[in-house]
Amino acid sequence: MISYGRTDTGRVRKMNQDAVYVSAGQVGLLSNLFIVADGMGGHKAGDFASRFVVETMVQSVGELKGSSPVMILRKAIERTNAMLYEEARTNPDREGMGSTLVAATVDQNTMYVANVGDSRLYLLRENLSQITRDHSLVEEMVSLGKLERNSESYKNQKNIITRAVGINRSVEADFFEVPLEECDCILMCSDGLTNMVEDEGIGKILKTTDTLEEKTGNLIAKANENGGKDNIAVILVEPQISEVKV
Repeated sequence: MISYGRTDTGRVRKMNQDAVYVSAGQVGLLSNLFIVADGMGGHKAGDFASRFVVETMVQSVGELKGSSPVMILRKAIERTNAMLYEEARTNPDREGMGSTLVAATVDQNTMYVANVGDSRLYLLRENLSQITRDHSLVEEMVSLGKLERNSESYKNQKNIITRAVGINRSVEADFFEVPLEECDCILMCSDGLTNMVEDEGIGKILKTTDTLEEKTGNLIAKANENGGKDNIAVILVEPQISEVKV
């Protein structure tokens, strides 16, 4: 397995409120662990929230026991949410802070994914497909038939999310189990990428023969070239053929 991840402040924001974690090696009972978090909150609260989520998730996964990757991820998310909520409740400077979260782990030929908010995980096979579902107002309206995806109204309200880690005492995450094939490429990212670069453009960059580090840099450069209005987080993962056992 090869992987690479980094964040970028972008061209407009002065502070980077995105955080990533990349480990192709074992973390607790999980064979590997990858996390993207996009913080929200005034002053330094968003920056704190994303780093807190990543650090607490990693620590929790390292300590928790469970019968499956999904159970471990679920318990880690619940613990992280409770701790971040308490921090926001007891610290006036961090009131109202929260963070998106997308986490993934690969076990042999299966990927397990958890997400809260609108940070995304994509799978590139022949084409680029979004695995996670955004927890956002516009996606709820689309599902109800009240809004057309990618319309002007959709784009104008896209940043209003309906779930986040640390906002409430409890949190509901979505979980996905994805069978992997040879040559698959996994992309995890914050909306600082997807709001600036269309899926078609992302797919073109991922289909090149560049290294993962180069592809990551090219994705970030394209987001900045198109405006760089938000922080950008990107993680790329390629399970090696010899490690994907069918």
